[in-house]
Amino acid sequence: MLDPSSSEEESDEVLEEERRDVLVAAGGGSPRSLPPPPRDPRGREAGAARAVSPSPSVLSEGREEQERLQREEREKRLRLQLYVFIARCIAHPFNAKQPTDMARRQQKLNKQQLQMLKERFQAFLNGETQIVADEAFCNAVRSYYEVFLKSDRVARMVHSGGCSANDFRDVFKKNIEKRVRSLPEIDGLSKETVLSSWLAKYDAIYRGEEDFCKQPNRMALSAVSELILSKEQLYEMFQQILGIKKLEHQLIYNACQLDNGDEQAAQIRRELDGRLQLAEQMARERKFPKFVTREMENMYIEELRSSVNLLMANLESLPVSKGGPEFKLQKLKRSQNSAFLDIGDENEVQLSKSDVVLSFTLEIVIMEVQGLKSVAPNRIVYCTMEVEGGEKLQTDQAEASRPQWGTQGDFTTTHPRPVVKVKLFTESTGVLALEDKELGRVVLYPTSNSPKSPDLHKMIVPKNSQDSDLKIKLAVRMDKPPHMKHCGYLYALGQKVWKRWKKRYFVLVQVSQYTFAMCSYREKKSEPQELMQLEGYTVDYTAPHTGLQGGRVFFNAVKEGDTVIFASDDEQDRILWVQAMYRATGQSYKPVPASQAQKMNPKGGNVNTGISPLYTDRGQKHGMDEFISANPCKFDHASLFRLLQRQTLDHRLNDSYSCLGWFSPGQVFVLDEYCARYGVRGCHRHLCYLNELIEHSENGSVIDPTLLHYSFAFCASHVHGNRPDGIGTVSVEEKERFEEIKDRLSSLLENQISHFRYCFPFGRPEGALKATLSLLERVLMKDIATPIPAEEVKKVVRKCLEKAALINYTRLTEYAKIEETMNQATPARKLEEVLHLAELCIEVLQQNEEHHSEAFAWWPELLAEHAEKFLSLYSVDMDSALEAQLQDSWDSFPLFQLLNNALRNDTFLCNGKFHKHLQEIFVPMVIRYIDLMESSIAQSIHRGLEQESWQPVNNGSATSEDLFWKLDALQMFVFDLHWPEPEFAHHLEQRLKLMATDMIEACVKRTRIAFELKLQKTNKSTDLRIPSSLCTMFNVLVDAKKQTAKLCILDGGQEQQYHSKIDDLIEETVKEIISLLVSKVVSVLEGVLSKLSRYDEGTFFSSLVSFTVKAAAKYVDVPKPGMDLADTYIMFVRQNQDILREKVNEEMYIEKLFDQWYSSSMKVICMWLADRLDLQLHIYQLKTLIKIVKKTYRDFRLQGVLEGTLNSKTYDTVHSRLTVEEATVSVTDAGGLQGITMKDSDEEEG
Repeated sequence: MLDPSSSEEESDEVLEEERRDVLVAAGGGSPRSLPPPPRDPRGREAGAARAVSPSPSVLSEGREEQERLQREEREKRLRLQLYVFIARCIAHPFNAKQPTDMARRQQKLNKQQLQMLKERFQAFLNGETQIVADEAFCNAVRSYYEVFLKSDRVARMVHSGGCSANDFRDVFKKNIEKRVRSLPEIDGLSKETVLSSWLAKYDAIYRGEEDFCKQPNRMALSAVSELILSKEQLYEMFQQILGIKKLEHQLIYNACQLDNGDEQAAQIRRELDGRLQLAEQMARERKFPKFVTREMENMYIEELRSSVNLLMANLESLPVSKGGPEFKLQKLKRSQNSAFLDIGDENEVQLSKSDVVLSFTLEIVIMEVQGLKSVAPNRIVYCTMEVEGGEKLQTDQAEASRPQWGTQGDFTTTHPRPVVKVKLFTESTGVLALEDKELGRVVLYPTSNSPKSPDLHKMIVPKNSQDSDLKIKLAVRMDKPPHMKHCGYLYALGQKVWKRWKKRYFVLVQVSQYTFAMCSYREKKSEPQELMQLEGYTVDYTAPHTGLQGGRVFFNAVKEGDTVIFASDDEQDRILWVQAMYRATGQSYKPVPASQAQKMNPKGGNVNTGISPLYTDRGQKHGMDEFISANPCKFDHASLFRLLQRQTLDHRLNDSYSCLGWFSPGQVFVLDEYCARYGVRGCHRHLCYLNELIEHSENGSVIDPTLLHYSFAFCASHVHGNRPDGIGTVSVEEKERFEEIKDRLSSLLENQISHFRYCFPFGRPEGALKATLSLLERVLMKDIATPIPAEEVKKVVRKCLEKAALINYTRLTEYAKIEETMNQATPARKLEEVLHLAELCIEVLQQNEEHHSEAFAWWPELLAEHAEKFLSLYSVDMDSALEAQLQDSWDSFPLFQLLNNALRNDTFLCNGKFHKHLQEIFVPMVIRYIDLMESSIAQSIHRGLEQESWQPVNNGSATSEDLFWKLDALQMFVFDLHWPEPEFAHHLEQRLKLMATDMIEACVKRTRIAFELKLQKTNKSTDLRIPSSLCTMFNVLVDAKKQTAKLCILDGGQEQQYHSKIDDLIEETVKEIISLLVSKVVSVLEGVLSKLSRYDEGTFFSSLVSFTVKAAAKYVDVPKPGMDLADTYIMFVRQNQDILREKVNEEMYIEKLFDQWYSSSMKVICMWLADRLDLQLHIYQLKTLIKIVKKTYRDFRLQGVLEGTLNSKTYDTVHSRLTVEEATVSVTDAGGLQGITMKDSDEEEG
């Protein structure tokens, strides 16, 4: 029914001292108790001293074995005795109930389940399951697996039994909530949906491939201890706790009559009476525990009386029996202390006869009639039944040949001795008959002890009836009301009642839990004839009284001033009467028949046994009589309870639940009932509980600090006089133990806070660390009324966190095995290890922030100090590794980036002590690195431009690309450092921007020089094609213009001005190289025009050419002069336009170049024509110029030159002159132009 979780064998050393104390206190509780072993003057057992003899002989070994057996026997006897008390608490509780508002505890995880869980998650990550998941979920599971499931802290927590499946799920849920919040919003998919989906997948991974159809049944069986338990389940639980065998339980159960509520109530009354007598004895003898003040001694007696009176009231408030709802008795009011302290009549509440009126239910079943002869077989017969003074019932009708019914009639009466009449009738056939004819009748006088089975009864028939042998078979069942404890016929003789010796019908009536009456009744009477209230009487067996006629065996009830003698005809009936009256009187003395007493004690002597006579032989046979008859008032229940609570807690911590020290509802119920019934003081209970909880916590078990807080607050309130349970007395022992517990608890809490990362891994149990801090504050209070100054608490917590920093870092280095590596490793290996250690340190700090910062919300600065202390310990290893690095080694910058990125976003750690130390170490390194990079870049520019081939590479040349990449990489490197100190960060940025400006300026100037030199080497003929190297140089300047926007921009005053200078420099340089390039291509046009100048009018060459052409034209076709020249130039223009368009990267500069080229070309042509304003152009000059001008106009228009530039005044002048010249030629030599004209030149082929 309950999972067994404790062995019958317990550790001898742990419990020996407590059991020894209990046995010493219990030594007088039973005549057959074993005496305690002798002790030496130092308080140790003599046997124990001998057991550690340095050189044991065979004799000493035998003695040790004997002592061990004796010790085990004492422990076993103590357990049996304790179980008797517990069984009585379970059997008849009257103070406590099983709580229903306790938090439900979860099933704990064990090491095997943790390993299985790791395997399942590993299988999911390896893709070996059928669970479909996206990358984000897989990353979350991987992080959960690596950080949480594989953590040794979690393994330790599982081993300690403080971890449940719910804890694992909560950690995963918190992890994914943070991840999901960081995900971008998705239309139509809420983050709550994602969370629920991920949790469902987690549950699927957690369950694995098991068949969970059967799991709910298994869970229901194993969850019994968390529910309300039946008495049988409670018996079984405490059998396991105390190691009681089933047979022993059965013997105790039967001998104690645990199923008999009356016997248990009587036992309680005897116990309470004994406690009151013990209190009175203590008051008389003035033997008190040692209290803090002497005034508490009298208060202690009052508290004892008050506690017993409260128990009496609780017992009195119980219904007499749960089976009789119709029996409602008025409550009898009694004075608080007089019930058992003063037996005199003046304090008794006298019962009236109406107080003991009973109510009975009778069932009359008529079966059949036999011997009916006087009636014809076909006549109708029937029966009537009645209880005299009540209603009359009738059976169904039957034929006289078969007078059978089986009819039941139910009656209610208040007569303990009712008269039942049953009559047989036949229907009258006469016309004048008014009534049916009576054939016979029977009168019965049943009692509650009468047989219940059907029986034949001879009926009384009318005179002259033929049915002389008429019989009726019927059954009369008269119930026994719950408050009627016994009934029957007895002879009685008393001094105040029953003054004449005669046989009467007696009923023992229970009016309330403490009020019983012996009543004698006559027939057909509801109220007793006489009654005797049993309060204060003692019942016992007596020898036969000579001179009294009637009765074979005797017993009496004796009270001061009164004796009542009873006699019965049967020994067994006497025993039952004495047992019932013994329970009713509440007497401590247990009567034993003379024959049985002689049998139990043949040598004579007074034997006070508590075994029921029905079970005496069996209980005695198995040695249980000693434990059952023991007087509970003579035991030290404080020591017994300490043992009980310890064993119960051990059992609880070893069961299948993550209880954190909380008892189950059934265990709380039994412990509460035991404390109330046997007077265990609340402070003692909680002090013992605290002691056990602290001990378990020190041994590694996970204990809920809220539970510690509750018990500590109770004890503190009691010790400081606040009466949490109504007890105002404080013993010296309680105060001393409280101070001892307080010191131990303070040390424990400080140790837990110092080990918070390991005592509360990943914030589990939830809220435990916060509760621990709250409890520490309570423990540090000097009393319950004066709050401790916040600074004192803060001081203690600061000290704990300083220790925590050392503990956390020490364990971290042990985990990383850093000590072994740092001593013998190479500088690179040391740096690698320190970098790995930094990652671990950052992870520790992040986990502290995530899981523990809420608990330290009262003192966030303390957690920051803890982090600084933790990092200061790391700085020692970091400094050592950095000192071992080679000079000008830059491999350590990733370490700075890692640490700085973690620290700069933390409100408390940013620019803290460690952060500043980190900056101080890396400031010289950064400056040195930038200096070297600046020198390196400058050298690379110088060498690169000297050896530059100006082949195009990406957006520029090899040198420019290398320059811009290095400058950008250097700036990105410094930017990625995210230097936390603003002034130095600004200084670095300023320096890098100015460096980039200087480098780009040098590059631009060198490129300008190289461009001019390269351009000078090109020819001026129409064969000129712009080299790609010039285009590359052009592109270098274009790229420099773009890079300055990124590499050289700085906001504010001089820096902005400096940036403008480099911009202006690049613009001027671009303008210059455009001018140089335009001058070069215009010089080609000038060369063409110089060739045309040969045909100027009036020159010798012009006349010679004209004469030669005219003479030759008579015989052969002469090529048209000037067309080759124009075509060559036009091809030159077009091809160079294409080269520039293809190889120069900036459209704006190409347009500027083409604008200047076109304008300069038109200007040169215009000036050439202006020089020949007075001369008529030669026909060949005109044809060439017309073609050049028109083609140039069209080509540059196609290249995007704007209309305003194309149709400039210069162009208009040239156009007008050529038009006039064309008109002149057309008049003088119409065929000379051969179709070339300014008008149709656009239609000519390219």
